[in-house]
Order: sequence, then C-alpha cells, then structure tokens
Amino acid sequence: MPENQNDEQTMTATLNSEPAKTRIRPWGTVTILEEAERYRINRIEVKPGHHISTQMHYHRSEHWVVVSGTAKVICDGKETLLKQKESTYVPMSMPHRVENPGVIPLVMIEVQNGEYLGEDDIIRFGDDTEN
Repeated sequence: MPENQNDEQTMTATLNSEPAKTRIRPWGTVTILEEAERYRINRIEVKPGHHISTQMHYHRSEHWVVVSGTAKVICDGKETLLKQKESTYVPMSMPHRVENPGVIPLVMIEVQNGEYLGEDDIIRFGDDTEN
C-alpha cells in the first residue's frame, strides 16, 4: 500500500473516532463537527417556534446553510427567510439572530471563521430570554 494512502486512512479513522460535542440549549442543540485554530463547523438544530438570542461577535464571521426546515434570519435588523439548500453570511460585528417559524426542526450547518472563536466573544442583546 502506498505511504500516502495509509496516511489518509489513518486520518479518516482518527476524525471518525472522535465523539461530537453537543451542547443542549433551551431552543435546541449545537454539535461541534470540526474545529481548528481559525474555524469551527457546527450543526445547529432549532426547535419549532424557538430562536437563538440576538448576538454579535467582534472576532468572527459566520456562514449558515439550511439543511432542513425554514430559518427566519434577522441580520442588522433585516429579516430574510431561508429554505433548505439556501445560505447566508453574517459579518463580524453584525447583530444577528435565527428563528424557526416552522413546525419541523430547523437544521443548519454553521461555519465560524475568525482570529478568535471563544465563547466570551458572544455579545448577547437583552431583547429576549433564550440563549
């Protein structure tokens, strides 16, 4: 077996053997699929009729892709409805929130990118009670 092929198999086995980290929130779940120094990929599930808190980040941007359900995205005060296979970009320092106005769970893939991805870079606005 060529050396490169063996390395690819080892890397795949290592990635697949790591358990995903899921955080449970009142509005749904966040599962970290992959992360490195300047990016993190999350699977976000929002329960029907629920939303994440309005928030912003100084050190990262986000890209959301809807896998299933409907997302009502509010970014800098502008509302947009996204359906399956649609996406949006949330720039740094932009207040944003996502809601699930539908009757089935909203599932999104979120790609965070930036110099700092720590939880203390989440600035929450006091307009709602869900985290």
